[in-house]
Amino acid sequence: MLDVACYCTQSRRIARALTDTYDQALAPSGLKVTQFSLLRMVARLGSPTIGALAEATGLDRSTLGRNLRVVQKDGWATMSAGSDERTRVVTLTKAGELAVQRAVPLWDGAQAEVRAKFPPALLKALATASARLDA
Repeated sequence: MLDVACYCTQSRRIARALTDTYDQALAPSGLKVTQFSLLRMVARLGSPTIGALAEATGLDRSTLGRNLRVVQKDGWATMSAGSDERTRVVTLTKAGELAVQRAVPLWDGAQAEVRAKFPPALLKALATASARLDA
């Protein structure tokens, strides 16, 4: 039986279910939700530095680095020198731009599926909790 008193266990279970929903929906695009989210943020920010991308995604630099290596290996993004030797800039490739474009309608479908599965109050609470993490 699930330990209902452990918020961490509950939130991890929900996170796995959400990740599975998005990964299944995005499968035809070849992207996982982690890759899609990362590529979409790069697209939104233009060509961000790794530091700016880490801040925008809420990922620590080591996790971001691992995720960037995957999208770079798959040809969806490149990294180049920034304005000085300490900074690196992330840029989407044409293949990365196309992958994001193909994935957006699939992501929209996953969003609709999540809205249908979960009560609106829970989704609002998730958004509120997420915003508080950044405060």
